[in-house]
Amino acid sequence: MNEGKARILDWIERDRDRLTDFLRRFIQAPSPNPPGDTRAAADRVRGFLAAEGLAHRIVSPHVEMPNFIASFPGGSPGRHLVLNGHMDVFPVGKTDSWTHGPWSGDVADGCIWGRGAVDMKCGTTASIFSYAYLHRLRESLRGRLTLTVVSDEETFGPWGARYLMEHHPEVLGDCCLNGEPSDPSCVRFGEKGLLWLKFTVKTAGAHAAYPHLSESATQIASSLIQDLGSLSQLKTSLPSNVSGLLDRAGDTVDRALGAGASAVMRKVTFNVGMIHGGLKVNMIPAECSFEVDLRLPIGVAKDELMTRARAIVARYPQASLEEMNFSPPNWCDPEHEMVGILKENVKAAKGHMPQPIVGLGATDARLWRYHDVPAYVYGPSPRLMGKIDERVDIEEFLHVVRMHALSAYDYLSGEISVR
Repeated sequence: MNEGKARILDWIERDRDRLTDFLRRFIQAPSPNPPGDTRAAADRVRGFLAAEGLAHRIVSPHVEMPNFIASFPGGSPGRHLVLNGHMDVFPVGKTDSWTHGPWSGDVADGCIWGRGAVDMKCGTTASIFSYAYLHRLRESLRGRLTLTVVSDEETFGPWGARYLMEHHPEVLGDCCLNGEPSDPSCVRFGEKGLLWLKFTVKTAGAHAAYPHLSESATQIASSLIQDLGSLSQLKTSLPSNVSGLLDRAGDTVDRALGAGASAVMRKVTFNVGMIHGGLKVNMIPAECSFEVDLRLPIGVAKDELMTRARAIVARYPQASLEEMNFSPPNWCDPEHEMVGILKENVKAAKGHMPQPIVGLGATDARLWRYHDVPAYVYGPSPRLMGKIDERVDIEEFLHVVRMHALSAYDYLSGEISVR
């Protein structure tokens, strides 16, 4: 191991308590999205960058959703690596079922607890500290390192990474490394696409004692939902090289993400995430709306799903369909140098090679891929993200920090021999 990497590992070991404390305080700054206000979390980031003497810009196209850009050149010309993470987290709902409060940042049972511990304040902390460590070694690096810490990721909104790319294209770089939850045994080189649809059913409505006067919007919606479930049966066909990789990684995927995950990677999934209907128990509902999340594997086009969805809706004259959001399936080179660098560093630390896989959920890494910039995700286990009692194992968190800092160093120094 060269001197630069040895110094990075020494800094991380010395900073164990500092890293843990930063992540705890990061979690203690609530940033649920919706509504998406990340100003308290941004204060934590701003304080760290200022304390480290790291120049940065704050870009706030929305007053409640600031974004950070920091960048420095190395000592000689070379490639441009971008580290990316987000500050917003899933909403919480009721808090009385949590063992430790969702905004507590408590340390217990070897874990840091709270909403965002996994998705993705762990990974964002890894990006922030990696940037600081490499800044200390900047004269030995070739190229440029950029840090982007953004808002508005959880709802795929317009005020975060998407805004930066549209208005500050210097954040694109040559490669992106992201710390979203992937599991330490996996490197994500692509992601399924997402298609969000809203369906609305309208009828005349009536008193519940007079069903002869009106159909029920909720009952029609229930039947429509059952029919729409057939969209998950659409036959899919992945590109042969991607399919081969997923075949080889199948057992790893199922161990990391849960039994059945490798099969889900290849199929369309269908979920009714929200449903609203009715005003009172003794009234026949005049309106019912529901929102559907469809995930599209690589190789499936939106047009095919939309054609099938419209054909189903056409059987229900009371119903209408609206497209809310769409992000195509995306992937980049699974044999890229960054994948090899991550594999070698994980092997040196843990004795195994992480497997390249396609992510089940969507991240901001997709935005880099849409601009033909390879983007890779390496982070903690996703099993507890978005759940009651979300928490991250402290040793796993520190492992992610090490892998990001070492891999960023290797990419910008050319010190590693990738097989």
